[in-house]
Amino acid sequence: MILFIYLYSYYLKGAYAMLYGHDKVNILMQPSQITYLKNVSEDLGINLYLKRDDITALGTGGNKLRKLEYLVKDALNQGATMLLTTGGAQTNHGRLTAASAARYGLKSAIVAVDEYPGEISANLILDGIMNCNVYLVHNDGTRTKQEVAEEAFAKITKEWEDKGEKVYFICTGGSNNIGMLGYYDCALELDKQLKEMKLEDPRVITTVGSMGTYMGLFAGQKNENLGFRLTGIAIEPFPDGIEKTAIEYYNSCKNQFGLKFDAKESDFDLTCDYHRGAYNNPCKEVREAIYYLGSKEGIIIDPCYTGKTFAGILEMVEKGEIAKCENVVMIHTGGIPGIYTKHHRLEFEKELEKYIHII
Repeated sequence: MILFIYLYSYYLKGAYAMLYGHDKVNILMQPSQITYLKNVSEDLGINLYLKRDDITALGTGGNKLRKLEYLVKDALNQGATMLLTTGGAQTNHGRLTAASAARYGLKSAIVAVDEYPGEISANLILDGIMNCNVYLVHNDGTRTKQEVAEEAFAKITKEWEDKGEKVYFICTGGSNNIGMLGYYDCALELDKQLKEMKLEDPRVITTVGSMGTYMGLFAGQKNENLGFRLTGIAIEPFPDGIEKTAIEYYNSCKNQFGLKFDAKESDFDLTCDYHRGAYNNPCKEVREAIYYLGSKEGIIIDPCYTGKTFAGILEMVEKGEIAKCENVVMIHTGGIPGIYTKHHRLEFEKELEKYIHII
């Protein structure tokens, strides 16, 4: 009972100092655990760990909650009564925005320039459970996706503000400068955990999509001189160059917060070798990686983000890009509802039907 009261007080009051002038709400409650993957490590000849940001507190969990701790606080500071965000029809970030809004008594909505997926499943079900409106916006191809999205944002913002709401907009993945602070925070948390574990020269590997998770870890690592290396595995193509995108994002954060580290493109350890050609596309190699981890460790990863990252780690070990006996910590960013989206679920059903026996 005493521990419960302490944790509840910790949850309500928060336990961290302001970071670059920004406070946060305390959604996570405590550091996420690090799990050693004994069976996989023995197979691969490395020491592989997972940092379990998939089992965080709200909305079935996931990495976006770290960003939302800072974004929700900023919204509350501005007197917002509603969170409006964007992503695909099955956005994980949208789900966790809805969860955070529900926790703090705010309304929520998602704008997706995307087609109706043919069914209400996975995150769309969870969004509805949390009273979140999802606006699917058709793009006829005559304008850019960004132009269509901006028109929809303006229309929906006006609609809700005409009803008396004050709308706070959150970009894709929560990956703006304020959202980045969530994983700067995580870098400090992770460094403390790794030092307590006495891991020698640990390498942290994370998924790179909207880049906020990677950027926060990078900014924390470089500006606090932390004791781990960092690698990012892209799960989608970056047509303009991933290092170019990274340096522009970092410099924007540096200018806003006065970060001291002067980054060059060569400072970013990022790879686009494992995205399998597109964003969120069904891939047999990724599903095989999912089956392998599930059968060896009883841990589930998703086909869009962590599945691609883990499949990339397996290939990096095979090619010698991860050395034997190396200490590797993969950030498990969540996204499990993605398994139940129609285009992934149908592939899983075909391959896993053999495990169903009717007697």
